[in-house]
Amino acid sequence: MSSPLPPPDRRRGALDALTAEIVGCRACPRLVAWREEVARTKRAAFRDEQYWGRPIPGFGDPAARVAIVGLAPAAHGGNRTGRIFTGDRSGDWLFAALHRTGFANQPTSVARDDGLSLREAYVAAAVRCAPPANRPTVGERDTCLPYLDRELALLADVAVVVALGGFAWDACARLLGLSPRPRFGHGAEVAAGDRTLLGCFHPSQQNTFTGRLTEPMLDAVLLRARSLAGLPALPPR
Repeated sequence: MSSPLPPPDRRRGALDALTAEIVGCRACPRLVAWREEVARTKRAAFRDEQYWGRPIPGFGDPAARVAIVGLAPAAHGGNRTGRIFTGDRSGDWLFAALHRTGFANQPTSVARDDGLSLREAYVAAAVRCAPPANRPTVGERDTCLPYLDRELALLADVAVVVALGGFAWDACARLLGLSPRPRFGHGAEVAAGDRTLLGCFHPSQQNTFTGRLTEPMLDAVLLRARSLAGLPALPPR
């Protein structure tokens, strides 16, 4: 019989140890070369900043009831700031929505030390290094997935996994043991034992600029996650 997981205040230590392992990973040569090249050459707007240039761990509440999983860090977002979805347009949408739906203490995320904290939520990615053209390979995904698997194992209170986009959906479905693989869709729900996989269009510029994903649509998924996770409803505005 496996040992019971430690309470949330002690899980933080286990998550910190996993974070250190993730940050030191050099398993995928193509991703290592790309993330480090981007960190050296930089974008002109950030030329005076020190880029992170390493894999990106997840972050959030060790007692989270909801886990939000994206594709991979952005080259000049998480790869620059060192925190997933921080410092890019997708993150602007995601954290504003997390604030509106009661999961975040503030609506913006620009740096690792900007005061953002999450309540009942944890944010991670299927792949931890920024990939060229935002397209990791299947092999890179499979090499990286054990990190997410271990995070979700430590996050024992997670009842809902929100997958942002089809890539994250397929990755999460694999980890949750769903076979045959359920079809991705915005708002799709699939039971996976004592957890639920919930689909959401990724808040990429391609989706938000074209109106494929709107703020009400994103909020609705996160509010549904709150309900499925048994969290209190938000008071009327």
